Amino acid sequence: MSEQILFLTGRLAEASLRKVLATLDPAPFTWEVQELGLQVAGLMTADMIARRLRDVRGAQRVVVPGRCRGDLATLSARFGVPFERGPDELKDLPRHFGRTGLPVDLSRHDVRIFAEIVDAPQISIEAILLRARQYCRDGADIIDLGCLPSTPFPHLEEAVQALHAEGLKVSVDSMDTDELLRGGRAGCDFLLSLKFESLWIADEIAATPVLIPSEAGDLTSLEAAMVELTRRGRDFIADPILDPIHFGFADSIVRYQHLRTRHPEARIMMGTGNVTELTDADTLGMQTVLMGIMSELGISDLLTTQVSRHAGAVVKEADAIRRVMFAAREANALPRRLGDALLALHETHPFPDSADEIETLAAAIKDPSFRIQVSEQGMHIYNRDGLRRANEPFALYPQLGVEKDASHAFYLGVELARAQIAWQLGKRYVQDEPLRWGCSQLRQSDASPRHRELSLGEGSPE
Repeated sequence: MSEQILFLTGRLAEASLRKVLATLDPAPFTWEVQELGLQVAGLMTADMIARRLRDVRGAQRVVVPGRCRGDLATLSARFGVPFERGPDELKDLPRHFGRTGLPVDLSRHDVRIFAEIVDAPQISIEAILLRARQYCRDGADIIDLGCLPSTPFPHLEEAVQALHAEGLKVSVDSMDTDELLRGGRAGCDFLLSLKFESLWIADEIAATPVLIPSEAGDLTSLEAAMVELTRRGRDFIADPILDPIHFGFADSIVRYQHLRTRHPEARIMMGTGNVTELTDADTLGMQTVLMGIMSELGISDLLTTQVSRHAGAVVKEADAIRRVMFAAREANALPRRLGDALLALHETHPFPDSADEIETLAAAIKDPSFRIQVSEQGMHIYNRDGLRRANEPFALYPQLGVEKDASHAFYLGVELARAQIAWQLGKRYVQDEPLRWGCSQLRQSDASPRHRELSLGEGSPE
């Protein structure tokens, strides 16, 4: 016997909800819709449900609107069946119930992120720790202390010890053999980078070496170093070096493929900074492609930097991408329909409602509160006085009648600006919610608690 689900909604959304549920044919469950006597489903709360819902009509599960606020666990205990939030948009219900896409489990990955502090010799221990904590919050697994040519690093040992005291793994990155020895003797976990000519360092320290070619693009010397450390019974990571675009980029990708083919069991590192830092383009897309290559080739370690202003979220992006790539590869599937973390500028389904559907909804509105929606045709704003549509806010302002209501005018200006950006870029717009920028967002929005008060104006949500 199929599961019975009760969907709770408001008057304005009831017809649309029934229409969407009817498209689930054959549905994986039987369903019933109950309108709770309020106009706007998105303003439903757990307390309101507790007051208005008498029983669950034999349902084994109750689905409430995605924006429903409050403690659903209390409702589950009271009615004896699970209460859960659905998606924010009705049009996303099929995906919510698994009719399209894959079950999303992004808890696993198999790539380690080395996050380099490139100016470690020039900053204090306190600054190093502050940067390291942020990198770790964003997903880094190893903190890389980047040494600088001809720049003293007197606090190198102290930095390694301070990071270890925080429970962090540490790598030391230098072309100076003395600094590598100092870092190794201080107890660092990894050393970047040894060449065939400097393999003697591995005899004096316990840290895992990262090997690079003796000369740029020279796989022969890199493989010779790998063979020698294998003979000695030492673990290592091999890095053929990713070159910048127009300076050997394509050839370096081929080197990674050749190295994997010849050494199927070796741990390999890819340092992406030569591409993300040295290309003035959004880093999320670049990293997605590079980490797709890493996923195909089984490259286990990523070295990244956050130096250029446009590359300020690469650690957080890398963490999200490695999880998506792992999930897709495990499912033998394309990296699609696994969440929206990798969609910063655009979205796969930006406009859930057509202009005709918005017009139908607007005709049912009987209160003065403004609703704003975006379709492929542009921005729509409506209340009981009618529907207005335009592609930029200045064309709408004279039609709204809020010249004498400064707070309401300010609120509508903010919301219409968001709506315009969403329409221009092809993003999902939801009134009273900040635009979503995927995992590339550096700072969280601090929305004023008055936004709902201003949005409702003098009308009642019920």
